[in-house]
Amino acid sequence: MNSRFPAVPYVLPFAVFIALLALQSVVPIPASLRLAISLAAILAVSRPVLPGGPSQPVLSVLLGLAVFVIWVGPDILVPTWHHFLLFDNAIFGHVSGSTPSALKNDLVFIVFRVGISVIAVPILEELFWRGWLMRWLIDGHDFRRVALGTYAPAALWVVAVLFAVEHGPFWDVGLITGLIYNWWMVRTRNLWDCILMHAVTNGALAAYVVIGHHWEYWL
Repeated sequence: MNSRFPAVPYVLPFAVFIALLALQSVVPIPASLRLAISLAAILAVSRPVLPGGPSQPVLSVLLGLAVFVIWVGPDILVPTWHHFLLFDNAIFGHVSGSTPSALKNDLVFIVFRVGISVIAVPILEELFWRGWLMRWLIDGHDFRRVALGTYAPAALWVVAVLFAVEHGPFWDVGLITGLIYNWWMVRTRNLWDCILMHAVTNGALAAYVVIGHHWEYWL
């Protein structure tokens, strides 16, 4: 399958995850099932393109924590920041979060929801955004001819902007995050470094959400 459809290992898990999000708005899907399906998709098709491990683990962790600070910083400094019309509107959505009140004290839900954020999302998003799309934008005929982390200004900025849009009313910090993640891919040329950094950011944010009851960050 991979030789005929080389994008599948990079795109399919992300597509499955987005489909689950879309379905979630119609039919409630347990977080445990969303995590299981997402991981099954990754294990089924993506293992061949995820060899090795991070080359800069310490710096990846530190950068992940720095991105977390960037993510929550504006709202700490100006509590109404993401409620300004520029962010909270009909186009980008509203800063309210998607976690039902009944689940905010449900330990099982929280454990699996954190698993989605820290395990599944970093892998499937990095496969899609920086493993595939950055390269496909450089060579749409055969992205495999483009090495991981190849720098091309247009591709770097387009991916960052689309990554920002994906994060709705948090598009401003999403744009900065996308640029940092893209830059780290260019520097390390290693998908696992970006996965680790992304996982640390999401892990710190998950702790901030659960401990501080900042549910608006879980879109």
